[in-house]
Amino acid sequence: MTSQQILAGAGLSIVLAVGSQVLAARLRLPAIILLLPVGFTAGALVPQVRPSNLIGPSFAPMVSLAVAVILYDAGLELDLRRLTGPLRRIVVRLVTVGTLVTWIGAALAAAPLLDLSGDAAAMLGAILVVSGPTVVGPLLAFVRPERRVRQLLTWEGSLIDVVGGLLGALVFHALSGHVNAGLWHALGSLLLSASVGVGGGLLGIGVLWLLLVRMDLGEILGTTVQLAAVVGIAGGCDALREDAGLVSANLMGVAVASLPAFAATVRRPFFQTLVSLVVGLLFISISASVTPASLRHVVLPSLALVAVLVLALRPLVARLATLRTDLTGGEWRFLGWMAPRGIVAASTAATFSTELADRGVAGAERILPATFVVIVATVCVYGLTAVPVARRLGVVRPAAARPLLVGDAPWVIGLACAIRETGIEPLLWSSSPEQHARAAEHGLELLPGDLLGALGEEEAEELGLTAVLLLSDQAEVNALAATLLGEGGLAVFRLQDPPGGLPVAPAHTAGRLLFSPGVRAGMLAAGRTLVQPAVSPMPRAARLLFAVDGAGRLLPATTDGPPPRLGEGWAVILLP
Repeated sequence: MTSQQILAGAGLSIVLAVGSQVLAARLRLPAIILLLPVGFTAGALVPQVRPSNLIGPSFAPMVSLAVAVILYDAGLELDLRRLTGPLRRIVVRLVTVGTLVTWIGAALAAAPLLDLSGDAAAMLGAILVVSGPTVVGPLLAFVRPERRVRQLLTWEGSLIDVVGGLLGALVFHALSGHVNAGLWHALGSLLLSASVGVGGGLLGIGVLWLLLVRMDLGEILGTTVQLAAVVGIAGGCDALREDAGLVSANLMGVAVASLPAFAATVRRPFFQTLVSLVVGLLFISISASVTPASLRHVVLPSLALVAVLVLALRPLVARLATLRTDLTGGEWRFLGWMAPRGIVAASTAATFSTELADRGVAGAERILPATFVVIVATVCVYGLTAVPVARRLGVVRPAAARPLLVGDAPWVIGLACAIRETGIEPLLWSSSPEQHARAAEHGLELLPGDLLGALGEEEAEELGLTAVLLLSDQAEVNALAATLLGEGGLAVFRLQDPPGGLPVAPAHTAGRLLFSPGVRAGMLAAGRTLVQPAVSPMPRAARLLFAVDGAGRLLPATTDGPPPRLGEGWAVILLP
């Protein structure tokens, strides 16, 4: 291809990736539902878009690095301190037992349905164990399930991508003759890849601590440092062992989310923009690799495989993972109805299927088109049915429990994220452009326009708002806004007045005072909130900020009332 054709193909790929995401947002659909058919159509009509023509053999390593960036970003959502007790056991079972059951079951079903050899079926089964944050996250945002279900699916989607990537690499090496016969050799190869990934991840954590914490590089350099560290460490690990970079990238992200030293490190707008663009480009490029001719004889058999995955294997995995736990019937059944395949399945299929076909593995040429059909079908099935299924099973949080947080301080974002973790989607308002950027990078919705003008009775009802939390560090602003907003039907709460001074407004006209005595903006800015089930032991000296009851209602702690009477199925937000 000429340089002009390459430029045209690259430009068209970016336009299609971004355009599909914009259109999906306008249609309120998961972007992948549009990205895959758009990429497939573009690949069929415009050969310059196909990655084999655009970048040639460099496509596979570039996909590995791009997926590493995605998994690092997903790891930033996983705080180990918030995964405790039964939830941790269920996640472990979903990732371990679920991987084995799905791998074996998918391989056994794929062999006769798609007329694959045993080797090709084993490879396809390993590819299809993954799910992924790029598809699970958007679906959960639409469904808004209750807190425990949301946590379980988020953790599973991020961790099983790593496990599935390692499993795919192990099977590939075994089929390529790099692993000699014997179970111990296979397990040793898997352990070696995991060890390289963990070692690289620990090195990357040290590098990030040095640059982000000790050197405090600031917003712009802090973003580019994270990107460089993830790509550099993941690339080095992948060079040593196939897919070890997925382990290192995800481990680095989880560490940044979980370790107190990184508390001030947040995802920058540029980083999330980059991840969004990378996801779009990967789906466009990989689906463009699938030709219409390759789908001719695999569509119907692949749909039959989807039926096995959706109706048999996933419900079995969910039941096995939740046996002897306190999950309700509706909760575990919804877990059994949420396992869309995403970017790691597509990238693994694109990376390994061609090489296996070149090595003469019978049926390997059908792995990529079959994976493509499975991804499209599972996303459509779950995307179109998840909301009614969740409502039928009673696992949807009521939309009417939505609070509005008003404030410009960075800690307000952290508090909003903690509220969102309970399954409630908060709304923010701020006059600060910096706060708008912080909200955008955390995926929080902003209330546009003037605060008072946007909170009329009809507007508040349409948004599902039931309470306003005034969190400005200026007591006079909070009191004035509380006085004006208190004339409507919304419950109004505000931070306590600074110590040692006179009240800025009469209590009966200025909203209820938030939190227990002594909890003020300075403590909230210095601390980090903790979300946990109400029945779990609370840390010593922890102060209750909010409780969320079994119906999904947010109950703020106040200075003038008794603390909420906590019950089974409740969650609490604490200041340790």
